[in-house]
Amino acid sequence: MAKKQNSDTHFFNSFSLALGVLVFIAIGLFVLARLIGSAAQTRNVESEPMRLKTVQANIEPVAHVAIAGRDNAALAKLEAPAQGAAAADLPANGEAAYQKICAACHAAGVAGAPKIGDRADWGPRIAQGKDTLYKHAIGGYQGGKGIMPAKGGTTWPDDLIRAAVDHMVALNK
Repeated sequence: MAKKQNSDTHFFNSFSLALGVLVFIAIGLFVLARLIGSAAQTRNVESEPMRLKTVQANIEPVAHVAIAGRDNAALAKLEAPAQGAAAADLPANGEAAYQKICAACHAAGVAGAPKIGDRADWGPRIAQGKDTLYKHAIGGYQGGKGIMPAKGGTTWPDDLIRAAVDHMVALNK
């Protein structure tokens, strides 16, 4: 019995030694690979366009402040593209606004939105008058039948929201 126990101990010690050597070799190979590839990896990652764009966005100041008595002309140049980009994203009319945002809920009746063409659902709403419909569309509404986020979740001007409401009312008369 002592010989078997001695044999088991010898096997365990040999196996542990072999396993330790393999782990040491694996760690050595990993370190060697990092040393060889680190220069190429750093060069490729730092020049990657998406990373550069993200870094640039992260280091941009959160605000630009106009200071009295100083030349603030550079601030006007910074704000101009943002306003132009927002204006270019606006739909041309109420029908386009409906197609772009409103149809997402009103075509399928999502969150209790009255479906286009369902005159029974639209009738009582239209009877309240356009001013009420405008108020709910612009300011948002939460009632027993569902919810309407303010401006459909957009930042569009009130006139465009009114045009979209007029378009939906015309579809349901």
